[in-house]
Amino acid sequence: MGLFSFLSKEKKEKLDQGIFVTRKSFFGKLANAIMGKATVDDEVLDNLEEVLISADVGVDTTLKIIERLQKRVAAQRSINTAELNAVLREEVAALMETPEHNATADFKITNGKKPYVIMVVGVNGVGKTTTIGKLAHQFKQAGNMVVLGAADTFRAAAVDQLKIWGQRADVTVVSQGMNADPASVAFDTLSSAVAKNADVVIIDTAGRLHNKANLMSELGKIKRVMQKVVPDAPHEILLVLDASTGQNAIAQCREFTAVTDVNALALTKLDGTAKGGVVIGISHQFKIQVKYIGVGEKPEDLQVFNKHEFVDSFFKE
Repeated sequence: MGLFSFLSKEKKEKLDQGIFVTRKSFFGKLANAIMGKATVDDEVLDNLEEVLISADVGVDTTLKIIERLQKRVAAQRSINTAELNAVLREEVAALMETPEHNATADFKITNGKKPYVIMVVGVNGVGKTTTIGKLAHQFKQAGNMVVLGAADTFRAAAVDQLKIWGQRADVTVVSQGMNADPASVAFDTLSSAVAKNADVVIIDTAGRLHNKANLMSELGKIKRVMQKVVPDAPHEILLVLDASTGQNAIAQCREFTAVTDVNALALTKLDGTAKGGVVIGISHQFKIQVKYIGVGEKPEDLQVFNKHEFVDSFFKE
């Protein structure tokens, strides 16, 4: 199982399967990078730099990893190439952001907020509404009463899709239809949640990035209106990113963090992509906790992220 074993065996196996393509690609390139070498030298580090960048870890994060490895090589005088995998695990885990407290560990609210309000942002096509549906299912299975708000009123399909997920998860969905005022939907959703004594509220929002000023204004208005019902809402602004887009996901993270106070990330579609290294790069560069990862199609395949388990799976030989 490796050094860390916090997940159940079933979830750990699913995580291993979910990032299999990334791992296979990475180790194939890593084997070439150290071929014929007994110790880690400058040539190995140069080759490793290319391997990490090709895995979409990102240039800045890759350079930081290489810098840390160079210091270890200098301190230890030499590192066997056979030890490189274990050393990489340690250095990558050390770079990734760790939350002081995960209020939704195992999908159970532990910070006393009721309702716990999550506002979900992200561009269209990254799996935002699907992620909300999976979150609703997971929170409901953990014993929470959940209310969803269909505040992505720019697309009729988004409202309909959220209603379908609501039916599947057996949770309430508050909506006003297409072109309704998103802030009004959010207000109604929180009012309904408070009246029902709900535990979790998840608000969907429109995924438009073509006009930053309008996006910032819209998200700001939604937050202000929600605070009329729950003064400290939202407790979590969750940005959903498609891991399979690699560096584009990093660009989207940069755009959204510039216009709103994102404090949690969900990386979808890790299964089937060789770009899983983007999880490492985003966590390091933006100092925002990756809170959830999607490693399959089923609702249960949206997992609470644990960096040690992820690194363990990523570097599993």
